[in-house]
Amino acid sequence: MVGITQQKPGEHVNADGVWDLLQNKGKMTVFSLCLLLCADLLDLAVGYLTVTIEPLPPVVVGETVTLKCNFKTDGRLREIVWYRVTDGGTIKQKIFTYDAMFNTNYSHMEDYRRREDLVYQSTVRLPEVRISDNGPYECHVGIYDRATREKVVLASGNVFLTVMSPPNNISVVAENTPAPFSRYQAQNFTLVCTAKGGKPAPSVYFKRDGELIEVISYTQPSANEGAASAGVRGARPLISRDLDDTKLQRSLSLLDPEGRSARLHTESPQRVHTQGQQAYEPSPATEVIPETVVSREFPRWVHSTDPLYYFSHTHIPQSDGSVVVQARLTWTLNPQLDNDALFSCEVKHPALSMPMQTEVTLAAPKGPKLLMSPTKAKVGDTVRITVQGFQNEVFPEPLFTWTRVGGRLLDGSSEREGKELILERVPAELNGSMYRCTAQNPLGSTDTHTRLIVFENPSMMKNTQNQNNGASRMDVIGLTWMALVLTVTVELT
Repeated sequence: MVGITQQKPGEHVNADGVWDLLQNKGKMTVFSLCLLLCADLLDLAVGYLTVTIEPLPPVVVGETVTLKCNFKTDGRLREIVWYRVTDGGTIKQKIFTYDAMFNTNYSHMEDYRRREDLVYQSTVRLPEVRISDNGPYECHVGIYDRATREKVVLASGNVFLTVMSPPNNISVVAENTPAPFSRYQAQNFTLVCTAKGGKPAPSVYFKRDGELIEVISYTQPSANEGAASAGVRGARPLISRDLDDTKLQRSLSLLDPEGRSARLHTESPQRVHTQGQQAYEPSPATEVIPETVVSREFPRWVHSTDPLYYFSHTHIPQSDGSVVVQARLTWTLNPQLDNDALFSCEVKHPALSMPMQTEVTLAAPKGPKLLMSPTKAKVGDTVRITVQGFQNEVFPEPLFTWTRVGGRLLDGSSEREGKELILERVPAELNGSMYRCTAQNPLGSTDTHTRLIVFENPSMMKNTQNQNNGASRMDVIGLTWMALVLTVTVELT
């Protein structure tokens, strides 16, 4: 067969096709005809070789991929080599070779793990692909030159392998927490949803009580713009979350007749007794008080029930090829409306059959549980008062502040922050002292009080008694020596 190559690569015509070309293209010069005949003779001597690779659909990490290298030739096969192309095509890493001369194949992978399996002479299987396998691959095919039988004629094809990885972790946190509760001033609140491990970057969105939130997308504002605009969302009434009258009544019930915030009776050190009632001061060992005294305060201001939400997101590329996505939802917080609201962050990715989701319920702290150790503190002991938990699930994380009712703390400070209050070497003077733990987050504040009961320390009393006895014995010995000296002096005189 005499092959004549046309302008389109990979297409050939036989010798009879020459006359078809003459008829289609009109008159041809003798020189052009000679060129066609020479090209046909050269092709006959060298042989032809075409290489094609079937395109690959995106695959998910952990799946098996088959790379198929299809080639056509009338020559004698020398070898087939697969390359992984890196650094924008500047580096080609040989990953697999088939040597037709010796009918052998071998892998060139690092650590000699042989992750490739040869299916056919031109087909390679990659089991359990990883993100690092993402990128272009080339198949090089070599045949012997018909004329010399020493030279090798090469042709190649390429394909791009796209490896997808679904997110492996999503979380929701509140930004800039722990933060105090503001009773008289509105404040902005931001939820941050972070999705890690995704490739390509997943899409992230927020829902409230199961309903998709309409948002106003924005880019990260500057410091000046953030204070003015970071707390608003796409205008839309929230789902059946009108102002709760019970919460309003509850907040008003905490105000005294003059409109001031009511204070706990435990905050006043004086005891009030009704007329004719005998005043009774129980001893530290027999006094019975509530373990905790809880107060709740709600703000007197009320926001609109139709807030605005702003949404922004950032993409952070990782060294392994994945992308970390951080999505922010910001609005002006209304504690009366947003308390017990369920917010969910959902993540969509082409490698997932259904969205991933994580949820948080906004809640103010209620009823902190305090634990005092030791339970019966004695003079000189180190006392620890720790917050063990709450009556509800609290989000975001609360801020804890410790104060002493009617005085300063043992170290002289007016207040301390932290989940634990430590009183070192408590003196007897602290017996009966009241301590307040304020737990607060942007949704509300709770005060819990507990009383410190300090018992006498027998060991310290024994040491004191021993010291007194020692001092009296020294006095007796001193008087005895003085009497002996006077007696001797009198006898000598």
